[in-house]
Amino acid sequence: MKRFFDSELETFRTHLIKMGETAVAQLQDAMKALVDADIGLADRVIARDDELDQLEIKIDEEAVRYMNMRAPIASDLRLVIVGMKASHDLERVGDEATSISKRAVKLAAEPPLKPYVDLPRMAGVAAQMLRDALDCFFHGDPQKAASVIRRDAEVDTLNNQLYRELTSYMLESPGTIGRAIELMFISKSIERIADHATNIAEEMIFLAKGKDVRHSPDLKKGDGAAAV
Repeated sequence: MKRFFDSELETFRTHLIKMGETAVAQLQDAMKALVDADIGLADRVIARDDELDQLEIKIDEEAVRYMNMRAPIASDLRLVIVGMKASHDLERVGDEATSISKRAVKLAAEPPLKPYVDLPRMAGVAAQMLRDALDCFFHGDPQKAASVIRRDAEVDTLNNQLYRELTSYMLESPGTIGRAIELMFISKSIERIADHATNIAEEMIFLAKGKDVRHSPDLKKGDGAAAV
């Protein structure tokens, strides 16, 4: 892990940190735009998506250039490849934040279907998962990464609960269908963001331990010690 901070990789590291911070900020701003019916903020989130796209391109270019110029040893090669995968997940987080913002604009024109409590709670968990996964990536903590993976189930549970509640709204009052569907899509976007955080955490464990835990049922169920 120490070689990650060598001068040749400093720009790569800086861009990845910036990309992670931007992705988390995009999610938080998208949710604030929804809760506050702030169309201006939603539009700014949408406009900023290109920043994440460009950072992903830069990170890929830097990774390829480093591999071509330095002929890295196996551990460094694995690190760069994992970083590229993480940047792809972060770019997809930006896409989901943009999707949430577009739906927030639509919902701002109508009265709220219900108080926005569950969605911000889900987003808060997903945002913290992202922060922790990236922190694990930079500092090397496979046990903390395992805890990120286990938290994915919490977001899944909240998503399923909200789907059931919104389905009840639609069955009882057809006039709520449009708003309920938009909220379902937002909930699904947050669930996908948690999945991307999980992907980053899984790659961190691979980086630290050389062990692929992407399909480890023990880890997802909570037996982190056995899987990591």
